[in-house]
Amino acid sequence: MPGALSHIRVLDLSRVLAAPLASQNLADLGAEVLKVERPGTGDDTRGWGPPYLKDRHGKDTREALYYLAANRGKKSLTLDIAKPAGQAIVRGLAAKSDIVLENYKTGALKRYGLDYDSLRAINPKLIYCSVTGFGQTGPYAARPGYDPVMQAMGGLMSITGEPEGTPGGGPLRAGVAVTDLLTAAYATIAMLAALAHRDVSGVGQHIDLALLDVQVFNLANVGLNYLHTGKPPGRHGNAHVNVVPSQAFRCKGGLMVVACGNDGQFARFVDVLGRPELARDPRFADNAGRFANKDTLIGILEDITLTQPPAHWVARLEPAGVPSGPVNDVAQVFEDPQVRHRGGRVEIEHPDAGTIPLMGNPIKLSATPITYERPPPRLGEHTREILGTLLAMDDAEIDRLARERII
Repeated sequence: MPGALSHIRVLDLSRVLAAPLASQNLADLGAEVLKVERPGTGDDTRGWGPPYLKDRHGKDTREALYYLAANRGKKSLTLDIAKPAGQAIVRGLAAKSDIVLENYKTGALKRYGLDYDSLRAINPKLIYCSVTGFGQTGPYAARPGYDPVMQAMGGLMSITGEPEGTPGGGPLRAGVAVTDLLTAAYATIAMLAALAHRDVSGVGQHIDLALLDVQVFNLANVGLNYLHTGKPPGRHGNAHVNVVPSQAFRCKGGLMVVACGNDGQFARFVDVLGRPELARDPRFADNAGRFANKDTLIGILEDITLTQPPAHWVARLEPAGVPSGPVNDVAQVFEDPQVRHRGGRVEIEHPDAGTIPLMGNPIKLSATPITYERPPPRLGEHTREILGTLLAMDDAEIDRLARERII
């Protein structure tokens, strides 16, 4: 069955994580994604190992697992865009594409004649998505930007971690490049929105997407709390900034998270713990009271949760309708029956390594379900196919480009 975007071609000039993950989303949805890479080295993340993908004999390949995480479903074309002949090939492919995705520093592609205005003149229907650290405008526009910088500058680190004065207190990065991941999601949304607009108007547009913008927006309720109160928020460790109790609880041999979003859930929580009278205590009867008396309440609750392992409590809280779950390590995540049922791990055939595991896309479509048929490409694997099929180059011309190190 054709994918939802099987009629779309994407020219992907990006590397590392945020933009490649966005183009992988489009590939998962059926788009043909042509990944342009530097001859000889390719995407920076191909070398971001160890760990590396193992071949059928257990030996390291040239593909870092980091690269595999964001590049399945694509075709790889090696091309030196710093040379006029390479630029001409990009322009030829842009003329036959629906989307160009790039994450060069602001203005970097203009000197090659590969910026939006230049390519729009060739293809007025082109959607051109630029992903940068700080955007196309503003005092920081020329700066490079990476996820750790955005987590710091965008306020995320200031609200992540234990409070000052407590063991391990201080700002922390998230355990994954969350700003990159969110940017990939917003880039995907923006490109789909631009495609919908083009279907109506017949014209493309430029998408200016900045990691810092994404991180600031995703301060969400915490950011809005500040805008209305003028009080910068602190760090609350594993506790919710507004809701009590909604945090990690120590248990016998592990941790669990319980999130009581209303008074009814709190009442059922303390009933499971054998202390139903706490829901009637004036100090804890509503969220405002529980927030004001948080330290006292959490101490009472944790004295009880410490008596049993997380699995004991979760098994009793689930039928009571109290949101809860164990704090899993990554190995436990992929063994979880719900994750397995929902396809959190998928398998695909790789020409060098045989069957390999990848992570499944969370998008579930009933009419055009995502399929996993094309593994992350080897460097330049599809160069001849793309040039021959889309630009009608013969073998002699492609051989010449190879001798001149254009491809």
